[in-house]
Amino acid sequence: MRTATAKQERIGARVPHEVYETLCRAAELTGATVNQFLVQSALKEAQAVIEREEVIRLSPRDWNWLLDLLENPPKPNARLQAATERYQKAQRDDAGTAFNWEP
Repeated sequence: MRTATAKQERIGARVPHEVYETLCRAAELTGATVNQFLVQSALKEAQAVIEREEVIRLSPRDWNWLLDLLENPPKPNARLQAATERYQKAQRDDAGTAFNWEP
């Protein structure tokens, strides 16, 4: 019976000796190898960056304000109504083109 092995990639970096010594010391203090320490640290930072860029955090006050707007949207102003009319006209004008096909 064959066991599947996950594909692994290699990451290499050249760093000044002082940086390497610092990484070695930190890895030793955590009980990890330098490689394990680097991967764990880089992964933790990568996840933080992704979360910071993809997650929107709202205070309770702002959350309630947003929910209220979703449940009770304001009436469209003149600019929004004009934009809606332009969009609907463009949709009607494009209805006969070859590129406007629906599955």
